[in-house]
Amino acid sequence: MNGKPRILITQSDPAPFVDRDVEIFSKHFQVESFLFKGKKSVPAMAAHIARSKVVFSWSALGNATTAVLLSRIMRKKSLVVAGGWDVFYLPEIDYGAMRSKKRIRRTTYALKHADRVLAVSEFTKKGVLDWVDRDVDVVYNSVDTEKFRPSCGKKNLVITVAGISDPVRMKIKGIETFLEAAGRMDDTVFAIIGRNSPEWDKKLRKEAPKNTRIIGWSSQDELLSYYQAAKVYAQLSYHESFGVSLAEGMACGCIPVATNRSALPEVVGDTGFYVDYGDVDGAVEALHKALRSTRSQDCRNRVKERFSSGIREEKLIEIVNHELYG
Repeated sequence: MNGKPRILITQSDPAPFVDRDVEIFSKHFQVESFLFKGKKSVPAMAAHIARSKVVFSWSALGNATTAVLLSRIMRKKSLVVAGGWDVFYLPEIDYGAMRSKKRIRRTTYALKHADRVLAVSEFTKKGVLDWVDRDVDVVYNSVDTEKFRPSCGKKNLVITVAGISDPVRMKIKGIETFLEAAGRMDDTVFAIIGRNSPEWDKKLRKEAPKNTRIIGWSSQDELLSYYQAAKVYAQLSYHESFGVSLAEGMACGCIPVATNRSALPEVVGDTGFYVDYGDVDGAVEALHKALRSTRSQDCRNRVKERFSSGIREEKLIEIVNHELYG
């Protein structure tokens, strides 16, 4: 173990997808994980970088800017993952990190000077290239297809995963369209799963049709049970840099209904049904088709072939080893 190179993984916020990469790297390297909390974290981050060979930063935010700068000073290799929100700004819905000159300057520094930049989708890669002209590796987010797999029996159930805490999240996730479509399909059960703020949880429960359940936060095992029970996973979003929950649902045999925007077509391919953002009539029609679809296995196969954990592991280790050994 002591002979393995040390990798430092930095992040600004704890997230399951970062935890999955920690697990991947731990199979091959010594791994330390560092939660960046602004200027007060700089000395500790510098100490961690000093004893590492490679610094791997999740999201091109303040943690990545600082990590890339310190890595250059100490002549360490730095990699940055563009996750989506960090490299976009959508002024029409006030979404994304790149809303100020200060943030643009800092993020662009990280993207320009990192030894490698990774993006979680081709769509996110285009977002990176709006700011810098350089090579970008697309390494899709992944799904543990051994854990996320079908079980016995599907119900007349449509689910989406979205924690709501403000109006922007409602728009981004297309929840208004989801609720309106649910209200027109009395014979089908709908469910929204995710941690909501108390204010928005109350609001959603008040506005939801009788056939719609507001589940709130669920454990991974509880979430898996919903994926396995649902016939359809709906992702009616305005913007998605990848769509991990969508892919998890597909791995469990859910038929996808998604907007034809951002990275969602990269995930769905030809296995599901597409709608325009905000098109309630189109959503109802697509949901009815999905509920009758028999392509459940095709959905799972697509995730296994393109987005399995093993595929991401192979690509990440190849990239890191190239930086370590040339």
